[in-house]
Amino acid sequence: MWWGVAAALLANVLYSTGFVLEKRALAALPEVTIRQPARLLRLVLGSPLWIGGSLALAAGFAAQLAVYRTLPIAAAQGLFVSGLVLLVLLSARLLGEETSGRERYALAAILAALLMVVLSLREGPDGGETVGQEAPYPLILLVCVPSLAGGVWLYNSAERRARHRHRLPTTGVEYGVAVGLLYGVSSLAIKGVSSHLTDDGLGGALLGLLRSPYPYLLLFTGAFGLVMSQAALQRCRASLIVPVCTTVTCLYTAVLGTLSFGEALPEDPLRLALRLAGIALAVAVLLSMPRHDQPVRTQPPMAAKELTPP
Repeated sequence: MWWGVAAALLANVLYSTGFVLEKRALAALPEVTIRQPARLLRLVLGSPLWIGGSLALAAGFAAQLAVYRTLPIAAAQGLFVSGLVLLVLLSARLLGEETSGRERYALAAILAALLMVVLSLREGPDGGETVGQEAPYPLILLVCVPSLAGGVWLYNSAERRARHRHRLPTTGVEYGVAVGLLYGVSSLAIKGVSSHLTDDGLGGALLGLLRSPYPYLLLFTGAFGLVMSQAALQRCRASLIVPVCTTVTCLYTAVLGTLSFGEALPEDPLRLALRLAGIALAVAVLLSMPRHDQPVRTQPPMAAKELTPP
């Protein structure tokens, strides 16, 4: 158990470090856009700092696999949530990103909402909730395809609004929600892949996996998620966009994953109340967060009469 806790804390450090390194690398690169994905990949792959951040994220993924092998998924998610606080601290220290009082309250509320959802999933000593292993493929596609389309549409809408000359700079909430939807679909696909890997025989498991929609959903979300997340990370503060993305991904997986894989809601009234209240709080916070950064105040010009010589 303690190895799992240590691996989760290590994953938090690796993920936060990876995002911060990628953000610093992107700040030194020319502007990237999703309309030129080949150029984006060429630029980031030519940055040693970005490659270092990507390696840190990959190491965090490996540590996350170790966590899931030793801890219940609910307990693991509770530990991963604490990484959001570490990310905000690193962003302030290493990137010089400042968060407003309203945003700090919003991040604290998001953290509380995620913890409420995690507590509603906590397993008891006599066994926890039933973990679903299979989901009908038409249902998965019915859930995932509109989510992917909605995420891409939301991202493109944010891009179009950001190109307006006199528009205030965006905080990145729309970008975070859009990328979070893609990563939420990716989480459902990973869950589906894990269910196929439990089949007897490697050949049969691989054949069944290729016949399912999960590997193709992973390819789509991996390719589009990489391009969209890097462009968004360059434009917006990591201390805001990453927590928003994480919140959307977690809630998407918890809600739609529960329905798709046939996992019933908690029967205990307290746990049910925690789950519903956590979801409602997170959605309310996302809707109330500021969409634009405040412009920097400049010194007003000197009045014309003060410029007139005597």
